[in-house]
Amino acid sequence: MAGVLPAQREVEIDGRPLKVFDGLLPNVGDYVQALSRAAFTRTEVAREDTAQYRHWATELKIDALVQQPIFEMTRRAVLGFSTPGHGYRPYRAYTNVAGYGDMLFTHTDCLPDQHDLTALWYLCDEWDVEWGGETVFYDASDELVCAVRPRPGRLVVFDGAIKHAGRPPSRICYVPRYTFAIKFERVALR
Repeated sequence: MAGVLPAQREVEIDGRPLKVFDGLLPNVGDYVQALSRAAFTRTEVAREDTAQYRHWATELKIDALVQQPIFEMTRRAVLGFSTPGHGYRPYRAYTNVAGYGDMLFTHTDCLPDQHDLTALWYLCDEWDVEWGGETVFYDASDELVCAVRPRPGRLVVFDGAIKHAGRPPSRICYVPRYTFAIKFERVALR
């Protein structure tokens, strides 16, 4: 088993970590091709008060996730967030798909005292900067602190209590914006 992966970019938002990794997934096209045939359902919601605006997602069982090569890269990136006596275990995996006109809202993925992590992969063959689709991250004052734009095989790992939102692609983008999310809970190591 290989060790911790180095991040290309690191940011702290209100004392909570966010790291960006590039170049980890040489076969990203295989994932994009598979997702183009996947069954998505409009079941995902950002927050309770936006439940009437559901967005498209497809789930992946954890047993299947841990057998995928993408999980090993994710696991190695997440190792860099571990602290003495604590590590992380995956509990949910799913892919979102968004297109021009979709509504995506700000939200957090966990409560502030949980310190769970979200690993978010951008699965695309190409992505033009003019297409938008960034994930934006906010501080406690709702000020935009960081934006991470889609790139083929880019991974961003962050504390799930950081408020964030995926932005839909612009009108000139004719490809779907796929993001593959793996949620990790913080666990005590024995």
